[in-house]
Amino acid sequence: MVDPVLPPFVPVVLAALALPVVGKYLGRGPAHALGILATAVVVPYVWLVPEGAHLPTLLFGFDAVLFNVDVFSRLMGLIFGFIGAAAVAYSWASDADAVQTAFALSYVGTSLGAVFGGDWLTLIFFWELMAVTSTLLVWYYGGEAVRAAFRYALLHGIGGTLLLGAVIWHFAEVGSFLFSAAEGGMAGPVAPVLAALGMGVNVGFVGLHAWLPDTYPRPHVAASVFLCVFTTKTGVYGLFRAFPEGELAVAYMGGAMAVFGASMALLQNDMRRLLSYHIQSQVGYMVAGVGIAGHLATAGAFGHVFNHILYKSLLFMTVGVVIYRTGQESLKKVGGLGRQMPITAITFFVAALSIAGFPGFNGFVSKGMVIVAAHYKHYDLLWYLLLAGGVGTFLSFIKLGYYAFIHGEYEGTVKDASLGQSVPMVAVAGLCILFGLYPPALYEILPGITEVHGLDAVLGGTEFHPFSFSHLIEGVALAAAGVIGFVLLKTPLSRVGKIPDVDRLYNPGALYGTRGLVVGVTELYAAVDRAAVGLTRATIRLVRDPRTTLDQGLVERVTVEDTIGFGVLLVVVGLAAAVVVL
Repeated sequence: MVDPVLPPFVPVVLAALALPVVGKYLGRGPAHALGILATAVVVPYVWLVPEGAHLPTLLFGFDAVLFNVDVFSRLMGLIFGFIGAAAVAYSWASDADAVQTAFALSYVGTSLGAVFGGDWLTLIFFWELMAVTSTLLVWYYGGEAVRAAFRYALLHGIGGTLLLGAVIWHFAEVGSFLFSAAEGGMAGPVAPVLAALGMGVNVGFVGLHAWLPDTYPRPHVAASVFLCVFTTKTGVYGLFRAFPEGELAVAYMGGAMAVFGASMALLQNDMRRLLSYHIQSQVGYMVAGVGIAGHLATAGAFGHVFNHILYKSLLFMTVGVVIYRTGQESLKKVGGLGRQMPITAITFFVAALSIAGFPGFNGFVSKGMVIVAAHYKHYDLLWYLLLAGGVGTFLSFIKLGYYAFIHGEYEGTVKDASLGQSVPMVAVAGLCILFGLYPPALYEILPGITEVHGLDAVLGGTEFHPFSFSHLIEGVALAAAGVIGFVLLKTPLSRVGKIPDVDRLYNPGALYGTRGLVVGVTELYAAVDRAAVGLTRATIRLVRDPRTTLDQGLVERVTVEDTIGFGVLLVVVGLAAAVVVL
């Protein structure tokens, strides 16, 4: 079906361009109202556009599809639009200026462009724009966020380059960028590897993840709400497009992410850093679902994308209110805030129970799909990894909730969330409960659902019973293990300082490596330049007066340094020629 449809990124990007002007002349309120309208309208629009609608076009001279509607892109568009509107409202209530929100909206718009593209060229085009706009959103805050933004841009530039290499290799294999040209995803032996590594940066593969806790705690608290949503989830969507039939190595990487992220989060005292590690952990369940493949695992992966965006944005909102009201980022400098901030505390615990997968909350449903799929496929090690990640999640959020809202007493008087902050927080918390208690509301938008019986679903012949006795016992047992673990570990955890991550190695390595490369290239250029100048002068003398020049000993006038430089020049020219030939 080809319809004259307008890609949903268009109104969002136009609003982003208009926001600074509207903010300057009409004020923050009207500017943010425009942002809310531009993102909110995406929800009914992508819901009403029929599946199969697409907008073929040419991009850089190649066939492309700028807007493609299927069950996967529709789900991404629904949640991106809704949470974008909620985050803009939260930004206004948290004193974000119109320019910052304009950067945020450009980030939302480029993310929508990526997930609605129907080909690899469109996806990589918006993928790179998404990296640029998110970098600007971080960088705009100034201070420590500037250096974090540069590190973020460098790593995502590397990831984008790897993905671009995969896209080009795929094109060489199939002769087209369109998704429909290769139903099995990335073609050939090389493109899938490059794609996994490039997208692995965005989703936070273990070893490629350190940008998450480095970047997301740095900018304005409202910026963190946007950041926690789009990059990693667009990465999961991209992984599915690259591996629609699954990949076991990707699945096990997801299991490793679930455990590693939860373990590192448990050791953090910086609240937003703790939440950032849990992005990696929870995205691990989505990556595992993509890697396992099949109806149940794929539905679980995308259901968890949807649910995670809800509860993770809510967690960043609630923690953002704590930071906004107290000015403190560390758990060691707050405490007992639940008595003064009841709305913030209640919505936080709704989000915490959701991310931990407690029965009755949305994370329990979608996380359960992935865990059950691993069990059905007899991937026992992966199943244990996902369960261990669940225990770590309970531990982490018991720690965060206990020290922020229950234990101790904050010195000073603080206000609860404002009305403008409370409305989006309560709305998102309500959806976390709705999708947890009534899963059919979630099934309506998930891929692969063939039948719904009560609260149960059938996915391609595989039955899923979210409230079966065994699944309920599993959820309660994980919670009990988390409580017992926290009681046993509370004292040791209180003594833990800042734990280093792999960026302690590659940040200095990148700095000094880049510096060494620059110095090496500069010195090489200087040596080649000296050799070229010396040889040019000698050649001119030889042409003008060959007899005198030879009598004076031309060879003696060419210094050792010039000779070495000429040798270097020959080597460089030879290498360049080899590259051209190859």
